[in-house]
Amino acid sequence: MRFPFFRKIAVLFLLINLWYSKSFAQQDSIIEINLQEVIIKAFEQNQKLKNVPAAVNYIGRRALDRFNPASIVAAINSTPGVRMEERSPGSYRINIRGSSLRAPFGVRNVKVYYNDLPITDPGGTTYLNALGFYNFNTIEIIKGPGSSLYGAGTGGTMLIESLSPSEENGIKADYSLGTGKLNNNYVAVTSGNENFKSRISYQHQTSDGYRNQSSLQRNVVSWNANFNPSPKQLLKFTFLYSDLYYQTPGALTFLEYGKDPTAARPSSGAFPGAEQSGAAIYQKTFFAGASFKQKLGDKFSNTTGLYGMYTDFRNPAIRNYGRNTEPHFGGRSVFTFREPLSHGFISMNIGGEWQQNLSSFGIYKNVNGQPDSMRTIDEASNKQAFIFGQVNFQFKNWTLTAGTSINQNKLRFKRLYPIPIPLQYRKFNNKATPRFALLKSINKFTFYTSVAKGFSPPATAELLPTGSAINLDLKPENEISYDVGFRADLSDFYLDVNVFTFSLTNTIVQRRDAGGGEFFLNAGKTKQSGVETYLNFNFLKSSSTFKQSLLWLSHTYNHFQYKEFKQLTLDFGGKKIPGTAPQTLAAGLDIAGSSLFFAAITYYYSDKIPLSDANTIYAKNYHLLGSKFGYQKVVHQKVCLKLFAGVENILNQKYSLGNDLNAFGGRYFNAAPLRNYYAGLSVQLKTKKVK
Repeated sequence: MRFPFFRKIAVLFLLINLWYSKSFAQQDSIIEINLQEVIIKAFEQNQKLKNVPAAVNYIGRRALDRFNPASIVAAINSTPGVRMEERSPGSYRINIRGSSLRAPFGVRNVKVYYNDLPITDPGGTTYLNALGFYNFNTIEIIKGPGSSLYGAGTGGTMLIESLSPSEENGIKADYSLGTGKLNNNYVAVTSGNENFKSRISYQHQTSDGYRNQSSLQRNVVSWNANFNPSPKQLLKFTFLYSDLYYQTPGALTFLEYGKDPTAARPSSGAFPGAEQSGAAIYQKTFFAGASFKQKLGDKFSNTTGLYGMYTDFRNPAIRNYGRNTEPHFGGRSVFTFREPLSHGFISMNIGGEWQQNLSSFGIYKNVNGQPDSMRTIDEASNKQAFIFGQVNFQFKNWTLTAGTSINQNKLRFKRLYPIPIPLQYRKFNNKATPRFALLKSINKFTFYTSVAKGFSPPATAELLPTGSAINLDLKPENEISYDVGFRADLSDFYLDVNVFTFSLTNTIVQRRDAGGGEFFLNAGKTKQSGVETYLNFNFLKSSSTFKQSLLWLSHTYNHFQYKEFKQLTLDFGGKKIPGTAPQTLAAGLDIAGSSLFFAAITYYYSDKIPLSDANTIYAKNYHLLGSKFGYQKVVHQKVCLKLFAGVENILNQKYSLGNDLNAFGGRYFNAAPLRNYYAGLSVQLKTKKVK
């Protein structure tokens, strides 16, 4: 496939920025500030992580740069309580404390914000794969319901920032290649001054994948800018255009997986195989938005954002050919009041968010990957709105947070073909979703606890699934979640432990039919508990040989089971919830030498994973060992070259990453690559001489 439009746009943007910029610079690469110093935005706290009374994972450039720059999957999986899967290259799925139970693919029941703006549509789906690796500078993951500030949802919330405030003017160009004909290109130009910062970037990524029918091509043009008209104002612009194509090989049975894990799904009965069907995703996404933050006096401030997003989605699949157009738009505004006290402060946040989409869904007969005769044409309009308020009171060593939101969700649906159906309307009743949290600091230790209520209406794709008739009777999930946490910040040692338990009622679960189409139903009640632990230790801080060394470990223990779930004559009460490993462990060692040599060794273990409600089949446990090393050298004082190389899955483990749950005909497994290699070169032109 060729993308001349992207190359022309990228060249034009780069020339404009080069003309504007008067100098070149670099972006920090190897060494990042310690996790202890990170300021967390979650729940409008804007405090160091240790002082935030919530279970939050932070992923910065240091964590991202430990791994292959082709994907963010490994970096996210290095944090506790979260699992990111890739059924095939580009096909992401995120599981936060079991949330992927209702996500056969894609990201559902997780609210995602990109540069302060929601990219989750009002129907509950996020096209996270529209973002390339270099669109992520930092990620905050709120585990559990964030409904008190971020709207309806029970899975969690992701806050993504693409531009670092400390990024300097300059040019950066990266190229990497790897096993499976991986080619990854990135070029960015950053320009501006202390009051204005602009970055234009272009990403081009291709690979043939590990399995048959699993190639990928991703092109992303993006522009991000921060403008400070005055010391009391900040204006942020975001533009992104993504053209993504990836093939979908389909899941295999246990016997097929054992015989040849690289194979695509073969034909079966009346259904053709994945290759004959041309099974793939063609996805074009346009996103544009701006947010404006200003101080209104000494105590008040406001942040308001507006955005528009459009996705053109084509999906030749084994059972049919889907063509969707999904535009949506909306805005968010937050007013903040902060009053200093003699031994602390009190702050209040009041605001609201509104989103609207107008989607069209066409289903056609699939003939060798091309749309043929029309089967159905549907139109859907989904509106989501909520208002929220939060009070945060800090006095001496105590912090108390109380907040709530009131949500409203409306869906209008109309079938236009083959037999027109009158307009159908579904409204999900307003739900108040309160959250209370308490934190106590004792020297370098903090203890916190929280209780939160979550409310998650069915996503549009669950009410109007590909594998079944319209199901507007599907009920929303309800959740009550409890967290107790402990953090220790002892200079070179950091520890974060969280214990949680929550129950879901009307749990939404997913099924698949013979053609791979999904449908959904409510599953009664679940009981989900666990322990999440993260620690790091800078054990060679005083060494003259090493500039920095960090030993880190992340462990998750889950006990997830159905409390009440009966389907016809089957009773799944007491069974483990499919899709989540009882235990996972990630660990690693980062080393940066004084000679600018750097290396990272990483390890990941996943326990066996139940794949069906009856717990009759499991994905095997596996161990992943990886390494990345490189050398950075300054040339002529203003040019920095960085060479790196890495190996993934050194132990050559056979495993499935992104299993299909409750699959018809036993098609559960999507094989991940065996041992694979990558290498790359990064060139930075700097404005200042390197010391």
